[in-house]
Amino acid sequence: MCGRFAIDDAVNAEITRWVEATGRSWREWEPWTSWNIKPTQQIPVLLETLDDGEVTRRVASARWSLVPPWATELASRFPTFNARSEELATKRTWKGPLRSSRALVPMAGYYEWSGAKGSRVPHWIHGEGPIMAAGLYSWWRPQGSEDPWLLTATILTRAATGPAAELHDRAPLILPEDAQAEWLDPGTEGSQGLVDAMVAASTPAIEALQFHPVMPLRGDGPELTRPLD
Repeated sequence: MCGRFAIDDAVNAEITRWVEATGRSWREWEPWTSWNIKPTQQIPVLLETLDDGEVTRRVASARWSLVPPWATELASRFPTFNARSEELATKRTWKGPLRSSRALVPMAGYYEWSGAKGSRVPHWIHGEGPIMAAGLYSWWRPQGSEDPWLLTATILTRAATGPAAELHDRAPLILPEDAQAEWLDPGTEGSQGLVDAMVAASTPAIEALQFHPVMPLRGDGPELTRPLD
């Protein structure tokens, strides 16, 4: 977890409200939907920055697989689309973004598989509405290059709990609304203590997740989230 997720109209509406809450124009976000988003594809991220001492909310498109600024290549030898919440402050790839580059990744839900190898069945896991997962972001471009900077991001995971733990031992770090501002606050230097507080706040949302088996993930359409007959 989490290697596939979806964005639907409800997620786009939530992103629009998030932008408009600051007085900025909804036109900053061009809505799009996908029911089969994979690592290295573009995903929306919500973040806050300090501009001349003022906090500014932003929505941006990022490559789903974080690339730290010191990396020499875009591709990594190990997966970076997820980051384990327990290791953020000690791993070189994550500790820089944790300090000052935290984000939310909105999603309608995500997929997980169960069963023996060769007969694994995908499941659609979701809540009552859009999910806001904790994430980290980083800007990257090849050293010495004049190419535009590339925004990249990862989704944090934690130990699964509740019914969804039947499918996988990891789950996205889903933040309730009353924890989101603390996670994003650009005036707060991120620490493992902050992460641990977010993990604790996420437990009720994770235990409330629902799931059902779905068809094999081929193509991209709303039918991928429908329960099997």
